[in-house]
Amino acid sequence: MSPLTRNQNWKNTNKHNTARLAKWTLAWLISMAIANFGPLFIWQQDALTIVAIGINFILGIGMILANRRQLLGLDELQQKIQLNAMGLSLGVGLIVGLSYSNLDTTNLITGRAEISHLVIIMGLTYLVGIILGHRKYQ
Repeated sequence: MSPLTRNQNWKNTNKHNTARLAKWTLAWLISMAIANFGPLFIWQQDALTIVAIGINFILGIGMILANRRQLLGLDELQQKIQLNAMGLSLGVGLIVGLSYSNLDTTNLITGRAEISHLVIIMGLTYLVGIILGHRKYQ
């Protein structure tokens, strides 16, 4: 197999893995919205809420596996950038999340500590980590 063919195969595989990850992420996101807003606007039965949360959980596992497959299909440099960004996001999430929780439990903030705030911080940290990683290795 020629290097050009191998490169094209790698690009096609990478594109396929990325599309698969996007589909799993979209399915998980939609199921998250249904699990959260369904009991408020669509149904009032706890059993349906449990089913919706279970489906969301299963789709989350699928998303994790699709993410793993996508990461394993990347070249070594892209893997390094991704894993460094993930590590940074995990560390910031842990430190900020626990500090934020302490502020809430000690009543030093007026509002409640919401997990959505932590998800936003981790997402932004991951994005910054990816950008910095790409700049570092350009």
